[in-house]
Amino acid sequence: MRSVEETKRSLTVAPFECAWAEELRFGEPGRGCIAFEASAQNDVTLVFRHLLGSQHYHYKTDTSRHYTVILGSHRNKRLKIEVDGITAVDVTAVGLCCSSSFQSYWISIYDGCISIGQGKHPSNNLLFQWLDPDPNPHVQYVGLSSWDKHVGYRNISLLPSAPPNSIFWTQIEYANVHWVADAGDYVRKQLSRDDCHQRVLADFLENWDFSDAVFVVGTERKVVPAHKLVLCASGDFPFEMGDEATIVLPSASYPVLHSLLEYIYTGSTQIAEWLLTSVLELSSQFKVEPLVKCCKEIIDCLEVDKKLSDSGKILIKFPKSGLQDHRFDSSPLKAPLNVQKVGEFLANGEHSDINIYVNGHGLVSKGHKLILSLWSAPLAKMFTNGMRESSATDIFFGDVPPEPFFLLLQFMYYGKLKLDTRDTTSVLVQLLLLADQFAITVLQFECCKRIMECLSEDTVCSVLQAVSSISSCKPLEEVCKRNFAMHFDYCTTACTDFVLLDEAPFKDILEHGDMTVTSEERVLDVILTWCMGACETFHWTSVDELLRSSTPEQLFGERLSGINTLLPLVRFPLMQLSILKRMERSTLANDIQAFRQLVAEAIEFSHAGQLMLTSYECERFQHRRSSYKELQYISDGDNNGVIYYAGTSFGKHQWMNPVLTKNITVVASSPNSRHTDPKALVSKNYQGTCFAGPCIENGKKLSWWMVDIGQDYQLMCNYYTVRQDGSTTFMRSWALQGSMDGRNWTSLRVHDDDPTICHPGQFASWPIVGPAALLPFRFFRVALTGPAAGCAWNLCICFLELYGYFR
Repeated sequence: MRSVEETKRSLTVAPFECAWAEELRFGEPGRGCIAFEASAQNDVTLVFRHLLGSQHYHYKTDTSRHYTVILGSHRNKRLKIEVDGITAVDVTAVGLCCSSSFQSYWISIYDGCISIGQGKHPSNNLLFQWLDPDPNPHVQYVGLSSWDKHVGYRNISLLPSAPPNSIFWTQIEYANVHWVADAGDYVRKQLSRDDCHQRVLADFLENWDFSDAVFVVGTERKVVPAHKLVLCASGDFPFEMGDEATIVLPSASYPVLHSLLEYIYTGSTQIAEWLLTSVLELSSQFKVEPLVKCCKEIIDCLEVDKKLSDSGKILIKFPKSGLQDHRFDSSPLKAPLNVQKVGEFLANGEHSDINIYVNGHGLVSKGHKLILSLWSAPLAKMFTNGMRESSATDIFFGDVPPEPFFLLLQFMYYGKLKLDTRDTTSVLVQLLLLADQFAITVLQFECCKRIMECLSEDTVCSVLQAVSSISSCKPLEEVCKRNFAMHFDYCTTACTDFVLLDEAPFKDILEHGDMTVTSEERVLDVILTWCMGACETFHWTSVDELLRSSTPEQLFGERLSGINTLLPLVRFPLMQLSILKRMERSTLANDIQAFRQLVAEAIEFSHAGQLMLTSYECERFQHRRSSYKELQYISDGDNNGVIYYAGTSFGKHQWMNPVLTKNITVVASSPNSRHTDPKALVSKNYQGTCFAGPCIENGKKLSWWMVDIGQDYQLMCNYYTVRQDGSTTFMRSWALQGSMDGRNWTSLRVHDDDPTICHPGQFASWPIVGPAALLPFRFFRVALTGPAAGCAWNLCICFLELYGYFR
């Protein structure tokens, strides 16, 4: 089963061809992101243009405006960006492609800013970013292309793009300088203070802020400030626990000490060639091993080539490799600092200068002002503004949840999240709010990324409520609104947290192009419930009943104005005329003018029929693009279910066995055989013997028949039918389950010791009720959870049909 799914999700593009699809289209022209996996020897090529291309389209012959991104050009040695066929970017990027396995990539375009990265999540591992001076605002379709070798693509998904200055695309370089590769040489580029709002470790080089150690160097006894935490995380410095520490270096010169400290605080230094041996001796004394290694390597090179440096100065830099020059490290605690040691200082409180308290929970940790200031600009200001907090050794935080707050501290010290799986989403949301409060941009991004990974229909509402107040989290907010819109019925039935949303995001959901509902009455019910701020969902008839004994002002309160804004988003013309007539006579129509006018308009539309369709061009008169088709259960063995519908290729021809036409896939828990035949289960013919045998799954014995309705289809199942084969092995304890991936299952209806089936060949049907009936799935299975009659573990059914809302 897994291999079938993998095949459907994969695409191989032949040399000099290009694959296009209507689905490979940005939601907004000029703005979008594509995430994908690719396997190729070279030239993973993506084309972005205004209109769809053809299979034999090639970007070299395209005369229209377009962008082309080539990963692994020139035999997998370079990264290229072409604009209208002309090379705009051509940089070294060795080994981007891999033919032995699939690699994950993402490409984002936002108003001409093209960002390219590796990994499954946008903005993770940014490789390169380039801004087109003359942006093409019309690019919308994405073509998957190749050069002279086949390229395999899979797991392709289109996502909303984010502005380059949002947290999804902002990458922070925490150094006073960074190095740009240019023709094999390193060129130093100064960053202005406006480019980096947060303090960086280089700012504290020989700085008295938070200094708790000093060096007294040379015969002139020059005093140089330093920080115990930084020094002890880089080497072995002789500090004992205490308030002060002084290291006297009478035989060392200040330039040598400065080079040592500069290397520790910035990761690089420049030293006169004749002082190199002194730097080696001092770094060896304090066991700064990376600097010792660099010095020894340079000295060895100088012995071979006496003219290694024309200027007489040597650049010593912590080594980087591969594409790291194009990536931006997110942590201010960089090598040569040992981050593990820094984390140990949080655990044991060594060299701490503040006690951190959370109101109501006492002392949370012993901390270091330097570390907190590196990550958080607000905390840095608090520690250096000259007010009482600057000199205080105890700081108190009120109204912060202790567990997420300690995770925040751990992130500051380790540079990564140390989070277990218990109640992950709720903790991440609280942590995201704290990261926003303390302006820790990198942590905001990490929280958003992880929330997206574990986002579900059960958590989307609470996440949306939190992130809608954070302006920098717009991409996550858009993902939440789309998820909510696609699972509208479930999200508004499982709980009523949606009434806590502000009007703006709630309205965006109702207007979303992917809005999926089973009926427009449901949309009306949800809007009225939101306007009431109720703790349970009210049907419009119940609201109408309440209005008979109260006024709209009393019932809807401050949200009364929202009625006029939100009611036009209900597509009244799609409702049945009989329902519209009831609405016309209702108290809602008498008391609320907007409701009355919209109902009257819908009735007029119903009477006008097809003759006046051109007069009704607004979205209220159009079917929702993503609405489900209702497949309603009528009777046992009818032709109304999704399996029968698949046998007609979803309404295109006369019925044929859908397994034979490969419209669906049927799999049993035991190997196929004469009496375990997938096509027999959906053949509509009575079978004397048809069963699925037992298997062991997660340590439990199970027998099951599973149906995969296809990657492009989903069903919200609200009824199902089975038929017993000719045996008397009647099932008694079983469950109907649904899944989106074929691995993680949700029980839609559970039967414990159910005696319904008691005759060979008997049909039996059951409804699915509650929130489970509103959740769409691709995979369904009937799973025997206990022995059947006669203590056998064979699941003996010869027919299965599913009903509900199909898309």
